[in-house]
Amino acid sequence: MDKAAQYLGLARKGGMLAVGEEGSGTAIAAGKGRLLMLAADASPNAQKRAAGFLYGHRAPLQTLPWTKAELSAMMGKRGCSMLCFTDLPLAARFAAALAEELPGWKETAELLAQREDKLKRRKAAPRKHTESGKRRK
Repeated sequence: MDKAAQYLGLARKGGMLAVGEEGSGTAIAAGKGRLLMLAADASPNAQKRAAGFLYGHRAPLQTLPWTKAELSAMMGKRGCSMLCFTDLPLAARFAAALAEELPGWKETAELLAQREDKLKRRKAAPRKHTESGKRRK
């Protein structure tokens, strides 16, 4: 789980991680949330809010192996029970790192890996329009 914790720190420093309920909710509502995560001891109210944030969105919801106190210490924020990755490749790496140690994360890791592959193919495909907005012949 050290590798996964390193990914969290990297995402936090790079601005690719929304921390807390407000930040996570804002990221999901803006369509930028890729993976929403709850602390292991998150309250039922936080779980309901997370489910509400995801209504109509495609981001998966997963429970982290760390408690709120451990997450708060890692993120440097008090009472942190919810995190949200806003970068798909980093979220996929994080989920894969946790899937190696926790079997409950395997399905989420596979889903994020598929979405990352689709993103890579889409970026590698030639563009249909030029910079001026006209179609190529």
